[in-house]
Amino acid sequence: MKFGQMEIFVVSDGRFRLDGGAMFGVVPKVLWQKKAPADERNRITLAANCLLIRAAGKTIVVETGTGTKGDAKWDDIYGIDHRVALVESLQHRGVAPADVDIVINTHLHFDHCGGNTRRDKNGKVVPTFPRARYLVQRGEYDHALAPTVRDQASYLKDNFVPMADSNQWEFFDTDKQVVPGVEVVRLPGHTRDMQCLRLTSGGRTAFFFADLVPTTHHLALPWIMGYDLYPLTTLENKKRVLPQAVQEEWLCLFAHDPEIPAAYLREKKGKLVAEPVLEPELVTAK
Repeated sequence: MKFGQMEIFVVSDGRFRLDGGAMFGVVPKVLWQKKAPADERNRITLAANCLLIRAAGKTIVVETGTGTKGDAKWDDIYGIDHRVALVESLQHRGVAPADVDIVINTHLHFDHCGGNTRRDKNGKVVPTFPRARYLVQRGEYDHALAPTVRDQASYLKDNFVPMADSNQWEFFDTDKQVVPGVEVVRLPGHTRDMQCLRLTSGGRTAFFFADLVPTTHHLALPWIMGYDLYPLTTLENKKRVLPQAVQEEWLCLFAHDPEIPAAYLREKKGKLVAEPVLEPELVTAK
C-alpha cells in the first residue's frame, strides 16, 4: 500500500507450524486452541510474514522467513509450507534478489532469517541478496554465535555466518534510523536484543511487532510465548507500546499471523481488537 511517501507490501515466505503450548506460554490450551486450533502433533499454523518497503530510494526487505535450505525431515518437523516463498513473493512485486538494498532482521531465530541465505548450484550456502546490507543488533548477533542450551535450536549458523564472510553485516547497538522514515527500535523480551520496526511518513506510523506480539492472538497482555527469554520484559514493553498503537492509530504489522498480517487496533469493552486492513492473498500460502 501507499504509506505517505513510501510503499509497504506484506510479502510471504509461506507457512510453518510450532507447538501451540510454546507459542502461548502460561495460557491453558483450553483457551488458546479456540483461537488457534492445533494439529495432531499439537502444532499451530503460523505465517512467515515479511515486509517489502520502498523508501528514500531504497528497496528494503524486513525478515526473510524460514528459507528453503531445510531437508525433508526439517520440513516435516516444522510443517514448512512453501507454496508461497519469499523470493517468489518479491518477484510478484517486481523485485529480484539483486534489487534489494537492505535486509533487516528483527532477530536471528531461524523463522525470521532462514531466507537470508540459499544454496547455490554447487550446494554452497550463500547470501540470497548479493548486494544488500544486512542489519541486526550487535548483541543479537553475538548471542546467535554462542546461544544458551535453552535456545540453541533456534539459531542456525548457515542463516547468518555467510554474511560475515561476505562482509554484508551492519550492526546496531540501540535504536537507529536506517533511512528517513525507517527506524529500528530495540525491544527486548523475546530475546535480549530483538528489534522491531517503526515506519513514519505523511504524519502516519506503521509498526512491525516481530515477536513482541507475533499474532493478533497475543494482544492480551498475559499471552506471551514460552519461547521468550525475558517474559516479564515482554510484558512491560507490551504495556507501553500497545496503548500508544491504539491512541496514535498505528498500522500494526504482525510477523506470524496467518489471517491478519496488518490491522488497526481498537479498544472495545476493555479488550484490544484488531481490525484487518489487508487480505492474506499472496501473504500466506493457501
